[in-house]
Amino acid sequence: MNHGPDNLIALIPVYNAAGHVGDVVRRTLEQVARVLVVDDGSTDGSGGEARAAGADVIQHAANRGKGAALKTGLARCRELDREWIVLLDADGQHDPDDIPRLLTGRDGGAKFILGNRMTDADNMPFTHRVGNRLSSWVLSKLCWQPLPDSQCGFRLLHRSLLDELKLTADHYEADSEMLILTARAGHPIVSVPVATIYADEHSHIRPIKDLFRQIRLLWHYWRER
Repeated sequence: MNHGPDNLIALIPVYNAAGHVGDVVRRTLEQVARVLVVDDGSTDGSGGEARAAGADVIQHAANRGKGAALKTGLARCRELDREWIVLLDADGQHDPDDIPRLLTGRDGGAKFILGNRMTDADNMPFTHRVGNRLSSWVLSKLCWQPLPDSQCGFRLLHRSLLDELKLTADHYEADSEMLILTARAGHPIVSVPVATIYADEHSHIRPIKDLFRQIRLLWHYWRER
């Protein structure tokens, strides 16, 4: 297997993504040296599929949320000697072949590179597109910099940011909190175009609960702004 640069590790949180996660891991290992999967209490064998594909797997005994999985994974990454961390989803919405695109974002010295699907968002469901544009507008104001696709979980960050990313959120709003904490620490966030992929993946987002959590998080940081 042709492993990628030794200074790269990929972190993939997974919850019930059997049928996708194995392929995602294998394709990611073509771009990075190591893949760490945090299996957030899956009941469909996702963790075993990821392990068989070549990932190191950390298992949560029960489902705790994407943010909790990210916290577990980032804590482990802090212990490992890798300079850059790629974050991507397990359900196939992010194309591992786009990892080199993220790497180009480092050229200006940025330490946080964010994927941007909105340059070609025709494949994105209408409600996702509208909600994403609204969240991105609010987060751009909170972070004092343009964030065209704040909800994209396809990201690259430098290990020096790990001490800044003291996440409190346990669910999907953690993606937003990560951006806010990075900006508050004085770091620019560079966006680079990535593919927009929507196929047969199943979203675990719970619209009402997760919308409320997102609003509560944004309101909390807006008041502190």
